[in-house]
Amino acid sequence: MSIVRHDPSSLLSLAAEHGNTVYTAGIVAKNLKNDIKGQTKEVLDEIDRLLAKCGTSKSKILSCMIWVTDIRNRAPMNEVYSAWADPKNLPVRACVEAKLADPSALVEIMVIAAK
Repeated sequence: MSIVRHDPSSLLSLAAEHGNTVYTAGIVAKNLKNDIKGQTKEVLDEIDRLLAKCGTSKSKILSCMIWVTDIRNRAPMNEVYSAWADPKNLPVRACVEAKLADPSALVEIMVIAAK
């Protein structure tokens, strides 16, 4: 089976396809001046774009890993996530507190999806 990589940089690809599975990198917002809700929306919009580019959608997400820099931001992040997620096709998910590479980033999300 071939591997197709999308939006590569010098460090990583933002998405990769292998067989009928799509993997995204950990996605962070570009506008780091936004609050947790704004950053979460931007990240989820980028995940939608990447999944579409790979021929799939959020309804086929199998697994979702979320990192927040302050666990107290979990509730407002979940407000945005819950409005975005397909309620009939919720993935397995984890949300943990962690330091991110850029101290201005408040959330990072990585998904694995079926095609």
